[in-house]
Amino acid sequence: MINITKYEAICNLGSNIDEIFENALLCKVLPHRIEEDLPKINDEAFDLRCNRMLLHICNLLNPDLNALVKKYGKGNIGVVIATSNSGIDEYELDRKPEYLKMSNPAEFLQKHLGLENIALSVSTACSSGIKVFSTAKRLLDNGVCKAVIAGGVDSLSKLPVAGFKALEVLCDDLTNPFSKNRHGMNIGEAGALFLLEQDKEGARIMGIGETSDAYNAATPDPQAKEAVRAILMALEEAGAEPADIGYINLHGTGTIANDLMEAAAVNRIFGPNIPASATKPLTGHCLGAAASIETALCLKVLETGRLLPHLYDGMYDDKLPAIKLVDPEDKNIYNISKCMCNSFGFGGTNAVMVIGK
Repeated sequence: MINITKYEAICNLGSNIDEIFENALLCKVLPHRIEEDLPKINDEAFDLRCNRMLLHICNLLNPDLNALVKKYGKGNIGVVIATSNSGIDEYELDRKPEYLKMSNPAEFLQKHLGLENIALSVSTACSSGIKVFSTAKRLLDNGVCKAVIAGGVDSLSKLPVAGFKALEVLCDDLTNPFSKNRHGMNIGEAGALFLLEQDKEGARIMGIGETSDAYNAATPDPQAKEAVRAILMALEEAGAEPADIGYINLHGTGTIANDLMEAAAVNRIFGPNIPASATKPLTGHCLGAAASIETALCLKVLETGRLLPHLYDGMYDDKLPAIKLVDPEDKNIYNISKCMCNSFGFGGTNAVMVIGK
């Protein structure tokens, strides 16, 4: 059994997970850039905005990280970090090749903490933030590590913004997922870290499903065959039925094609019965860190029983299969034992995770 024993995050909604969660519950709309003054990094090879975000989170988790090293030793702790941008903007300014390395954030964390086990990055577009958990789980299950620091980080970057703009999937106003008026997504930035241990007190990683559409380089399969299979795989590994899930955090990008695919997948398995919401209108789409910040939000849902609201114009697209979107006015406390987090990435890479108390 793999447990998340500690976690923290930063995004536009706040400088720690409690602040982020409270602002998400309030549907607080803020610019999708982090305004926090991030700590400087003295080592020039690692002084990237994404690594400054990781350093901020490390400072929040400092006592827990120290305890983890003391418990397992520097040679027994691995690092797995999701990213898609790494230091591409910094490379354009300084032309340092190490800034382009996808492994740079993982290597920074390893060096900063003085760890001596494996350090690697996962970059599978928007599904990266869940795939780090499956990678970490394999490292733990096979005895490569006794503990893993997993997470995701991405900063706002000109190149992916330009790419998404060329694909005509960005919108200038607030993204509007599952609305008949939806017309694109917003880009954000975030970081989150999770301490993973075996058979310890904490939220449990119950099941993960990973599939690939092999359909189109830029568009998800509208029939959602592989997305459905990923959900079913996660449920099967978790030993759960659809009705056991108390809340679903939707990928919910607000693009025409992605929302069509996801509504089809969720409706096929859950019908219009399970409370669900997309939090990207609040955080922006944080790319490689998207599923990381959304997993952190799901953990707070498990802890508090509060459902994250679905912020949109209220005009559900009746051409989509029906799903149960959380009303922002719902302030009730629920007994939620299992959450599901969906992540359907660019190029048809699908990852779904079930976490439970």
